[in-house]
Amino acid sequence: MKSQACSSFTIFNFVCPCIILVFMFPTMGSCSCTCDHTTQETKPKDGSNSMEVILHYKIISIASVLVAGALGVSLPLVSKRIPALNPQNDIFFMIKAFAAGVILSTGFIHILPEAFESLNSPCLTQLDPMWGNFPFAAFVAMLASIGTLMVDSFASGYYHRQHFNISKQVPTADDEEMGNHGHGHGHGHDAHVGHIHVHTHATHGHAHGSANSSEGLVTSELIRKRIISQVLEIGIVVHSVIIGISLGTANSIDSIKPLLVALSFHQFFEGMGLGGCISQAKFESRSTAIMATFFSLTTPIGIAIGMGISSVYKENSPTSLIVEGVFNSASAGILIYMALVDLLAADFMSPKLQNNLKLQLGANISLLLGAGCMSLLAKWA
Repeated sequence: MKSQACSSFTIFNFVCPCIILVFMFPTMGSCSCTCDHTTQETKPKDGSNSMEVILHYKIISIASVLVAGALGVSLPLVSKRIPALNPQNDIFFMIKAFAAGVILSTGFIHILPEAFESLNSPCLTQLDPMWGNFPFAAFVAMLASIGTLMVDSFASGYYHRQHFNISKQVPTADDEEMGNHGHGHGHGHDAHVGHIHVHTHATHGHAHGSANSSEGLVTSELIRKRIISQVLEIGIVVHSVIIGISLGTANSIDSIKPLLVALSFHQFFEGMGLGGCISQAKFESRSTAIMATFFSLTTPIGIAIGMGISSVYKENSPTSLIVEGVFNSASAGILIYMALVDLLAADFMSPKLQNNLKLQLGANISLLLGAGCMSLLAKWA
């Protein structure tokens, strides 16, 4: 189990830094574009928009977004200590549905439209009409969803086969007992499946069941939840860096103020969704702390990167538009797939929800509330 956890965590540990590095350097390209001068923000000249005031607001935004993200991702992790918020309780289903609605809205309302805007920008279509004649944003989002499905399937299959191949080679206590005793027990060697053995005694009935089958199912489900949480964090991290850079390169108080408020709520809600997945995955304390910290720091790091490259960064240069559009499209595809398939479908089709009308209605209302609250934020960010 420990080796599986370490191997599973390697996916997250290796991919996320690579994504940030790949994204950071192309955005600093200064490719010329005929529409740069019409859309690029001008440097502030009046006293209210002085560079000192703007810098002050950006520093405040780093602190605000950091606290909001840390609080959001920590609440589900801390809630494990609160009996009312135990994952087996009904209230947890509704909280998870709310968080899934937030993630789904993030993909559909916040990220995908930005990807279409970037890849259909006049700055690209003027250079090559191909960008306006083919829906690249939807195409990349589709590929990202399929890729996420493949990663989910192959990784789960690999760990599943690895576990059961090992378990088949290790003799169970029941197997040894069956080999050593022959006093009236009925043994069905040819009829047993999944290491389950049933014995009947002449004088009193009793059953011995190997724990391998049930333990294997639990292990397989736990591995799947760990893969889900890691892939979900990768999708969120990509978008978090992009929106952080957008705020960090802003040169107007009127742009920074609404972004500051909207991104704080944005990180809080996204953190709740991610924190719920991490909580269910039951990582070791060290891995949990790393994932929560990494999520909390990505948007502030993005803001800091944006502040550092604001003098050379051109948001409407072809290089920046292509990189942002492709990464936003991929992030949207990942989040939409994860929200619908791994978060919502698994819970909404479960017997616990199907057999409880009150819980089913509550979960659906929570889903709509989560999606609605996050969609409302699209008015400002």
